[in-house]
Amino acid sequence: MMVAMARILVQYNQPADSAAFDNYYLDVHTPLAKTIPGLLSLTISSGAVAHLAGNPAPYLVAQLDFATMADLQAGLASPEGQATAADLANFAQAGVTLLAYETFVA
Repeated sequence: MMVAMARILVQYNQPADSAAFDNYYLDVHTPLAKTIPGLLSLTISSGAVAHLAGNPAPYLVAQLDFATMADLQAGLASPEGQATAADLANFAQAGVTLLAYETFVA
């Protein structure tokens, strides 16, 4: 098994006001997240998210990729990472799930 990178998967619950969420997420939160040191890429879902197991689907899914788990952890511990995490309280009142894991090439 070869580790390819480290990833944060972020799942946002359905907000009460999706237009306000979208505006804040794209205009404020995304630019803030892009400042996290070591971030290689930020991918955001487009359109409706389907949950294949029948459970409620998240409203929006984002993935943040880093070269290594150490880079991911350092990025989150940085002032930029801490500011990005603190910003969640400003727009994700419906709840958010954050998962961090290493990926590998099968």
